[in-house]
Amino acid sequence: MTKVFIAGGEGTTGLRLAERLGKRRDVQLLNIDEALRKDTGELLRKMVQADFCFFCLPDSAALELAELAKELPCRIIDASTAHRVSDGWDYGFPELSRAYREAIAASRRVANPGCHASGFLALTRPLVDAGLLAPGAVLSCTSLTGYSGGGKRMIAQYEAQERALELDSSFLYALGQSHKHLPEMAKHSGLTAAPVFLPVVGDYYAGMAVSVPLSSAQLTATIEINDLRGVFRKHYSDGGLVRVIDEEPGALYANSMSGRDDMRIYVTGGDSRFVLTALFDNLGKGASGSAIQCFNIMNGLADETGLCV
Repeated sequence: MTKVFIAGGEGTTGLRLAERLGKRRDVQLLNIDEALRKDTGELLRKMVQADFCFFCLPDSAALELAELAKELPCRIIDASTAHRVSDGWDYGFPELSRAYREAIAASRRVANPGCHASGFLALTRPLVDAGLLAPGAVLSCTSLTGYSGGGKRMIAQYEAQERALELDSSFLYALGQSHKHLPEMAKHSGLTAAPVFLPVVGDYYAGMAVSVPLSSAQLTATIEINDLRGVFRKHYSDGGLVRVIDEEPGALYANSMSGRDDMRIYVTGGDSRFVLTALFDNLGKGASGSAIQCFNIMNGLADETGLCV
């Protein structure tokens, strides 16, 4: 039985991790006294007992705890932003390439991807690897997410009996192009620059629709839509939790994957203009589902073990 400790288990990602892992017979969750959940000494004592530790912490706390625990034998999966572009940490998106999957399997320190970044990378890395997008391509990306992506504080704001009127509408944020996911979006896509990025929060609990519009002028070769879908099918043919959907939907709904841990890719458009869209749950493949997928790979298990797919 694998002993697992979740540091920061009271947040949305930690709670989903505990829910999924708590149902498994191959996992023993180590609990911490609520009064000691911010006590560094007690956190380290739990990590000494654990085979695996998930960090569901603010960046500053994740950095501090990782430094203090660097000599401990437990393997760490960090769900914060702190280590996603750091040396010594492997990036937890196994579908990006075989090299990513192999690195995760052998890793002691895995950085779980950000939710917005997961959608962007799933849409762009296959095209870069296929030579259809030049590394210097400048792209735009829009990402619509449910309010659970903002954590407990935003959830409370949306679910308050008397909430602010402006929350009845979707809102755009990070307009200064400094969103914390941008560094990983650039590094792990194979592109030299992050996209022009527009994140949007909608008035629903969970689910994401991340879209990248493309014109034929941005691609290195002329390609038809079915062949473009074929590029994605080939890239994701080795397994994992990413599925390419061949149908041409009349509409896509950002909350349609709520409660699931996999991701669906849609390629829509016409002869010279396309829209690539990734649909998934920001708490699933965008957070805890991805972290458990990495945990499974690190334990030699099937990606989907204990997940909703």
